[in-house]
Amino acid sequence: MLWLVAGLVLFLGVHSVSIVAPGARDRWAARLGENPWKGIYSLVSLAGLVLIVVGYSAARQAPVVLYTPPTALRHVSALLMLPVFILLIAAYVPGRIQRAAKHPMLVAVKLWALAHLLANGTLADVLLFGGFLAWAVADRISVKRRAAAGMRVGPPARTPGPDRDLLAVIGGLVIYGVFAGWAHGALFGVRPFG
Repeated sequence: MLWLVAGLVLFLGVHSVSIVAPGARDRWAARLGENPWKGIYSLVSLAGLVLIVVGYSAARQAPVVLYTPPTALRHVSALLMLPVFILLIAAYVPGRIQRAAKHPMLVAVKLWALAHLLANGTLADVLLFGGFLAWAVADRISVKRRAAAGMRVGPPARTPGPDRDLLAVIGGLVIYGVFAGWAHGALFGVRPFG
């Protein structure tokens, strides 16, 4: 469990720089240079992700059950996951979905985390998915505050194309199908649909 917690601290910590210290990212990037800052950020993120994977895998070997969700919540979870991949693509493809969601990546993380909390009840699940859910909520609040203060809150807006939403929906549904039908079971040993 220690590796999981350490990974979450590293991964979510580096992704929380703008939450806890608005403007710090820009100051560090100016001091170090944009590419060295991105390199350090990426290395810390990767180290955190590796620790999360190692820690979560180890915790699954001897799970500490906190609650046992009803089977029906697995169906709710699968339904909540449906827009996640669409939103992930929409985060990088300007269109009406991106504009309506405002921050589709954060919405996707919140839905992903909530869906997994509804379907899983071990301590490792609560730490992992609860940690990501809390981070996404805090980041969304921070984004609103930074935007209201006139601070930078992401990449510059791009002009949406008329076919971008169709790309996000079709691409998201294809990825959802592959992930739910095969990849989730192959990667994590759990098949969402049996």
